[in-house]
Amino acid sequence: MNIDFDMKTFKRSWWPTLTALSLAVAASVAKADERESLEALRQTTLGLINALVDKGVLTREVADGMLKQAQTKTVDATAANAPTASAKPVQRVPYVSEAMKTQIRNEVKEEVLTQARAERWGVPNATPSWVDRIKIDGDFRFRYQQDSPSSDNLPASYYVESVLGRDGTIRAPDFGTYTSTGLVTTSTNEGRDRERLRLRLGLTAKVTDEVGVGVRLATGNDSDRVSTNQTLGQGFNKYPLLVDRAFVRVDPTEWLSVQAGRLPNPWFSTDMIWSENLNFEGVAATTRWVKPEATFEPFATMGAFPLREDSPPTRDGRWLYGAQIGAAWSPALRTKLKFGLAYYGYKNIEGRADNDFNGTTLTPGVSYGQYEYSKGLRQKGNTLFETNASLDTSLTQARNWGLAYKFRPVALTASAELTHFSPYSLLLSAEYVKNTAFDVNDFQRRSGLVGDPGGKDDGYQFRMAFGASDVREAGQWQASATYRHLGSDAVLDAFTDSDLGLGGTNVQGYTLAFNYGLFRNTTLGVRYLASSTIDTPLNQTVVTSGAETIDYGKAKFKVNSFQVDFNVRF
Repeated sequence: MNIDFDMKTFKRSWWPTLTALSLAVAASVAKADERESLEALRQTTLGLINALVDKGVLTREVADGMLKQAQTKTVDATAANAPTASAKPVQRVPYVSEAMKTQIRNEVKEEVLTQARAERWGVPNATPSWVDRIKIDGDFRFRYQQDSPSSDNLPASYYVESVLGRDGTIRAPDFGTYTSTGLVTTSTNEGRDRERLRLRLGLTAKVTDEVGVGVRLATGNDSDRVSTNQTLGQGFNKYPLLVDRAFVRVDPTEWLSVQAGRLPNPWFSTDMIWSENLNFEGVAATTRWVKPEATFEPFATMGAFPLREDSPPTRDGRWLYGAQIGAAWSPALRTKLKFGLAYYGYKNIEGRADNDFNGTTLTPGVSYGQYEYSKGLRQKGNTLFETNASLDTSLTQARNWGLAYKFRPVALTASAELTHFSPYSLLLSAEYVKNTAFDVNDFQRRSGLVGDPGGKDDGYQFRMAFGASDVREAGQWQASATYRHLGSDAVLDAFTDSDLGLGGTNVQGYTLAFNYGLFRNTTLGVRYLASSTIDTPLNQTVVTSGAETIDYGKAKFKVNSFQVDFNVRF
């Protein structure tokens, strides 16, 4: 048996104890009536050392060296205490009670066992203790995705005319992208087939019982915060692996948890408001009412998250603040309910007319563009207006789009898990959201435009799933159906689900899904998504090059998607 024995640690931890016992045995020989008791103590010490040799903790050479060293120290101590010719003889009568001997034996035994457990003495191929504090997990997904827009969708050329016409608002400006010569670069009618993969690798470290650190890497790109998919077909080029999460979690008490950094979604919600791939940057704290055997457990969460740093005079900072209260409730043995009421407030996210121009030359100033809702952030669906419309624009001049409305949504979320059909479960969830800052008059003051930009300020979603609550084992399955009706300006479109309707708001439709467990932690999933816009993604009117006014108030964008996922978790 191979034992990794650290002599320095051995001497430091309990060598002084063994030495003290040996000295006590040697010094006690002078007392004849204690000889029998001390002999028993000596035999106990020798027995302990021999047991360590038998277990492989000590070699016979090390043990003999310990005994020899103890004997030498005993002789030296006796000689040092021997009376000289001029000194008065001193008699010492050491006494070790049975209780003391028992205590010493127990202390030595406990020290040895504690060190043995910590260092895993005698365990073959033992790993260091710090490994128990590290957890590594992740998942890999290979996806085939087919997106099929309707052939009746308005061609992208009309979106370009809307952008160049600058006649009000729009809800999908990226459909209207063009070259410097005015050529259309997008399509709203052609389908697309893709093979995509997603890899996520996470590590969680438990520093102490109160402090932990989490890190996760994921595929994707640094401009899409709601998707970690990597599309194949890049000429065998390598994929970037980005920091998806990096946070610290502190649990000072059972009822309080604080997270800071780039952290998982802290809210009880659905993907109608927050995409399942979205992670938050900032600080969040959650408190829970903890009571054993409680069937009703309330909670509260608060968070603050910077969206853009404050850099005056060029840019004002943008923030997201949130608060949520709710509870988990188990009214019966096979019934679990959960509900939450949340408020989310955005600061400085709304658009304004940008008039930072120098003189009559219309040269942009230092703060020009600060009110833009940038292309790298938005998806589609929110009502937008051109913030730099007063600038003398041309084909080469970039259009800056700003949000028509402020955003302070209030969301009510509820879920239920019913296990009356064991081994199957019925899972239900519902969510309703309303933007309390939806105000046409406020839009007109900020934009300088007249008229009603339209849009919807609320949305709702229902989901029902039946089967295994979480498909983990071979043979398990789950079927689900989801319906969503999300108005254009109910929530910020940047952070919503990126699948239904190809992402964003101003969408209504359904999702049908089926997942089946092929092996342990290995599933095959199929999803079908059908969607259509609620309000027109264009302005209410478009002036064509022939000066003909056409009403596109009933224009729609429809798209159906089909996804097949092979997913492995580890």
